Amino acid sequence: MSSAPRVRTAPDRTDRRRRTLGAAIAAGLALGALAAPAAGAVDHHARHGAGTAAPKADTGSPVRVNQVGYLTHGPKKGTVVTSATKPLTWTLRAADGTERASGTTHPAGVDPSSRQNVQTFDFSKVTDAGEGYTVTIGGKKSEPFTIGDHLYRSLRGDALAYFYHNRSGIKIDADLVGSKYARPAGHDKAAPHRGDTDVPCQKGECDYRRNVSGGWYDAGDQGKYVVNGGISVAQLMSAYERTHTTKGVDAAPLGDGRLRVPERGNGVPDILDEARWEMEFLLRMQVPQGKPLAGMAFHKVHDKQWTGFPTRPDQDKQQRELHKPSTAATLNLAASAAQSARVFKSYDPEFAARCLHAARTAWDAAKAHPKIFASDKDSTGGGAYGDRSVGDEFYWAASELFLSTGDHTYAKAVLGSPLHRDVDALFPRGGGMSWASTAGLGALDLATVPGKLTAKQRAEVRTMVTKAADRYAADSAKSAYGVPYAPKDGKYEWGSNSQVLNNMIVLATAHDLTGKPRYLDAVLRGMDYVLGGNPLNQSYVTGYGERNSHNQHHRFWAHQRDHRLPHPAPGSLAGGPNSGLQDVVAKKKLKGCAPAMCYTDSLMAYSTNEITINWNAPLAWIASYVDGLGGGAADKPAG
Repeated sequence: MSSAPRVRTAPDRTDRRRRTLGAAIAAGLALGALAAPAAGAVDHHARHGAGTAAPKADTGSPVRVNQVGYLTHGPKKGTVVTSATKPLTWTLRAADGTERASGTTHPAGVDPSSRQNVQTFDFSKVTDAGEGYTVTIGGKKSEPFTIGDHLYRSLRGDALAYFYHNRSGIKIDADLVGSKYARPAGHDKAAPHRGDTDVPCQKGECDYRRNVSGGWYDAGDQGKYVVNGGISVAQLMSAYERTHTTKGVDAAPLGDGRLRVPERGNGVPDILDEARWEMEFLLRMQVPQGKPLAGMAFHKVHDKQWTGFPTRPDQDKQQRELHKPSTAATLNLAASAAQSARVFKSYDPEFAARCLHAARTAWDAAKAHPKIFASDKDSTGGGAYGDRSVGDEFYWAASELFLSTGDHTYAKAVLGSPLHRDVDALFPRGGGMSWASTAGLGALDLATVPGKLTAKQRAEVRTMVTKAADRYAADSAKSAYGVPYAPKDGKYEWGSNSQVLNNMIVLATAHDLTGKPRYLDAVLRGMDYVLGGNPLNQSYVTGYGERNSHNQHHRFWAHQRDHRLPHPAPGSLAGGPNSGLQDVVAKKKLKGCAPAMCYTDSLMAYSTNEITINWNAPLAWIASYVDGLGGGAADKPAG
């Protein structure tokens, strides 16, 4: 979240992800506390994707490609911005300048997302691996890229390391992340007010204190939110679970000793060690027995006022506060804890049993209190995350509990839900899954994880997944930039890149289920968009591509403000274009922008350039998926 107190709302089914700006935009700035100098500076490319006013955006070359590269046997497509209406000649050259292929472009007219006149080109027939390839059209050369089998191996690790970087309550070790990112534990018992180990409620909400230490900081601020943590930890666990439910998927890259976590070597897959750090926090957020609303989950914990900017977590001196329980948070706990019980059963049966007990208790509490909603006005010191429609959370929680227990109670809740056979409810048109629209998480697991659905019932769920994937694949095919995202009103939402990636998860799952190449192609075209093949010629992932985002909004990773501080760590995903322009920087720089052009790589442009756990989670899932493709020739159903 930003330094400004904003509300995150979900007012209705058609706009579940809308986020509006609160008052006092500079609230956090006045409280700034300078973080300790970090050794060294990140050596990133100096150019920004949209550093000036929208009509004069610096987008570099008009030839747009995936700046990381293309799988050897995967689709290889790009876009050129041009005033020409007749086909142009494109030339693919190797690093030494020799011509490797050529052809003609296909005029695509005006792209509505960018208002650019564009043409597309396709060099998929080229299968010679190599680095430093470029495409030249009309004397203009693209950024360099690679063709190869294992382009995304480092991205998988970096996207997952993001979560360790943003852990609360533990020292971040230089041996794992490098000296410039190392720091003391944030909000541990040694911190002022005992950090998160002894937290009171907001006045009038409870008369006791809780240890809610651990977990991940949500975003640019240092709050921790159950509804954001739930979807994030679920997607990490799903990336692991896929290695057991989908034939041919290699579990080793997520296994013990493979990722940057301090628990490596304990016999547990590293991705589950990371997930457990968040799950332990979520369990601590449950209201204890004997207290009012026992079994519910507190909605969030964060500073009493907005955290100063910049502030390293261990230097935060503010009092932390728990905010009242909510039905949405409680169901997030029920769903993620039920899934945790499943995936941890063979590694730590005691922890798995504790998770299942918490999940059942949370479900019962939510059923008893189905309409306790977080206030949209509770945005002092942290985002509100208001959500008054929790049918999707009930569906998700029931799905996970049913898969983990087989109990009739949960089966009835799943099969009797009005969402169960409604593809638009499971995977909303134009957007997709998000913290405020979680039913799809349940549907994806029902479609892929063995359980007690009958063969007919499972086939029905899989049909919902493939119907949604058909829609996203059609959106990708229609787009000149191949992006599987088509918001109804054409306006891009806050965190649009996460919407793109969540739609890609649906496409990837459909490919796992059917082997149909159109789903795989749409996933890979989505990667093209995220990594530079977009209207801004901007890779939205730090450290990946020549023109990569590296000034995202973060309290510690604030190099643009103070050069003693680091840039975001490699593998950090920027939120991306946002038509709302809810911050001062974006309003000034991007007034009048076309939807896909509403982005600037600026530290305080938090409405376009925030980073969050629930945006990096789908990036990690997809990076794991595409890394497992090898050369990209997978074309058979995986099971």
